[in-house]
Amino acid sequence: MSSTINLDSATRANLLSLTNTQTLINRTQNRLATGLKVNSPLDDALAFFKARDLNARASDLSTIKSGIAGAISVITAATQGLSSIESTLQQMKALANSAIASPESSTRASLASQFNELRSQVDNLAEDASFNGVNLLKNGIGAFRPGADYLTVTFNERTDPKGINQLVVSGLKSTDFNSILATSAKVTGVAGTTTVWGQTGTAAIFAINASISAIDSALTTVRNVSSTFGTNAALLNIREDFTTNLVNTLQGGASDLVNADLNTESANLLSLQTRQQLGTISLSIAQKSQQSVLRLF
Repeated sequence: MSSTINLDSATRANLLSLTNTQTLINRTQNRLATGLKVNSPLDDALAFFKARDLNARASDLSTIKSGIAGAISVITAATQGLSSIESTLQQMKALANSAIASPESSTRASLASQFNELRSQVDNLAEDASFNGVNLLKNGIGAFRPGADYLTVTFNERTDPKGINQLVVSGLKSTDFNSILATSAKVTGVAGTTTVWGQTGTAAIFAINASISAIDSALTTVRNVSSTFGTNAALLNIREDFTTNLVNTLQGGASDLVNADLNTESANLLSLQTRQQLGTISLSIAQKSQQSVLRLF
């Protein structure tokens, strides 16, 4: 046997209003808890999927930004290596100038030995100027590929050949690196020994001058390559800053679409709770009014 509760229109309206108010309170509390006004496509399909696309692109660009930062580190390592090589070459030139000014053959021979020791450090500096396995000064693979490594830095998330934006940073050419190392041959001369500097007469002077000429050529090469790397690094820094700002813009746009305004939602919650209290009072008054009418019969 079922029973039916008869409600007058005022009571029914109050109950419906309280139900709607509770639904709004639940929604507002959820927004305050999650910080989102759009938690699923059911809340706002257009905003939800648009925000998802914006965040996806921001994530892709963040990965690209990491690649740019890595490329900057590779170039920085190479530039530091070139700076050390330049300092070493300048020390070698100072030794050569000291040798050409020295009348003692034994002194020149000793300076030649120091010169060759510094020259061996040039090769070591180039070998060590790598970052994350990439070396723009020297390729440790050897015969597999002549010259140094190179970098291909991608700036956007496009993959098609016409849309992709890249920068290729070439490493030191094998011919350029060999010209730097050629300073050793200029030290030893045709005889292939360090005794050339220690000889008397024009042979020693010729060998030392050849060494100085080779060092000057090597210094020019090092400075030119350093300048090129500096230009590439400046461009990469600009692209890194641009990518950072673009990622922030995309994430901000996504947040504007789905994030809740906590101040507004807090005010809404207070208003809804007040409405709920007034609705409860109104329902109580309506019920008492109905009971008063029934007592008349």
